[in-house]
Amino acid sequence: MRVVGDSLDRASQEAFTRPIPKSAGAQMRYLVRQHKGSTRAVADLLGVSQRTVERYVKGQIKRPKPELAARMETEVKRRWQPLVRKRAREKAAKQTGLVIETRARFGFTAAPGTTDDGRMRRITQHLPPEFAGRLLAAQDAGASEPELQLIAAEGLQELYFKDGGGRAQGLLVEFADIDYIDVSL
Repeated sequence: MRVVGDSLDRASQEAFTRPIPKSAGAQMRYLVRQHKGSTRAVADLLGVSQRTVERYVKGQIKRPKPELAARMETEVKRRWQPLVRKRAREKAAKQTGLVIETRARFGFTAAPGTTDDGRMRRITQHLPPEFAGRLLAAQDAGASEPELQLIAAEGLQELYFKDGGGRAQGLLVEFADIDYIDVSL
């Protein structure tokens, strides 16, 4: 289950300046255009027949089954306004950073005599561009979900728990049992 990666994708989609096409026909025509007119490629992508894609493009079919509608919407969102998405991600990585809101179990490895029992916490924290850039670059490079979680945990460790280096010098944070995570660029 991709929690951090999906949240980063949703954050990128919030940067859209225009809504995605609403109707099934418009979504299918957009996907066909993105695949340089190849209805076969779109059919393979969506797991339907080439003839079904052609019928949607011509307007002969108007209402897809819920599973197909969800796949179409996901694929359109993945390809919609790539330059707008890229600019928003670059701005977050170089200038503004990002905000992580999460509810997860945080455990600690710390100096002897301190508690290391994990507990559920709800945290909203702004991560500066250096952490945002690392997180977004790792996602672009195809990092696995545990790697993305590790980078997010390091950012939260440094800024939330260590207060930017002002306290808890030897503290290591473990980020587990994520209930939800929401990222905003």
